[in-house]
Parts: sequence; C-alpha cells; structure tokens
Amino acid sequence: MKIPLQRLDVGLPVPAHAHPGDGGVDLCARSGAELKPGERAVVPTGIAVAIPEGFAGLVTPRSGIAVRHGISVVNGPGLIDAGYRGEIKVVLVNLSDEPFLIERGDRIAQLVVVPVAVQEFEVVDELPDTSRGSGGFGSTGS
Repeated sequence: MKIPLQRLDVGLPVPAHAHPGDGGVDLCARSGAELKPGERAVVPTGIAVAIPEGFAGLVTPRSGIAVRHGISVVNGPGLIDAGYRGEIKVVLVNLSDEPFLIERGDRIAQLVVVPVAVQEFEVVDELPDTSRGSGGFGSTGS
C-alpha cells in the first residue's frame, strides 16, 4: 500500500519498515523534550500522511523504550483517521521513577496502518445470546 507522506521536516528520515514483514514503522521526534517521572508531553514527528479511506493509523508505543525506560503512549494506541491531514504528534508519558530525555530524531513510537470497518449501529431491544453473556472484567478467570 502506498501512503502519501508530507515531510514537514526534511532533516528527519521517512518512516520505513526496519525488517521485511514488520507491522509498524518508527516515528521520530521532531523536537526534544524532557519527561520527568509521571509527566506527559506532546511530541511532533515532522510528518503528515494521507491514510486511504477504509484504513486508520494506530500510534503505538515502542517496546524498547517502554521496557527499558517506562515510556509509553498515553492514549495508546492513538488513532489517526483517514481524513486527518495535520502533523502526526505523539502523546508520551513517563511511567518510570527517572527523568527521560527525548532528543530530536529519537524513535519515539510506531505507526501501524490497519483496515477499519465502517460502523452503523442498529438499536434493538435485546442482544443475541452468547456463551459469555454479559461477563465483564475477569469473567474468564485470573
């Protein structure tokens, strides 16, 4: 799938898959920030994309900085609708007890483009039965 991408900062690399078959591409920080423990920051990536109709972009955490430094995406995954044309920005949070420095060009998150179904809801009086029923959190055991 080819996705039109506008480089808002030509000093940053164009996102690309690191390995054949990878699901996501790395997003880089357009500017630096320091995240103190518990702090959040909106970090621009220097790109805008035109995701095709029928698809959406999911901004997900990078496992390496999540495991090593406790850095995650606050609204993970963040959702980029097909109609959005602005700069992709990532809302990061520091869940560790140590400050974390983000420098320009650092890989801060991943973008995964996935197909989406258009949803249309039909109001009904009752829902069909299932084996799970209305069992919620923890209903299948620990």
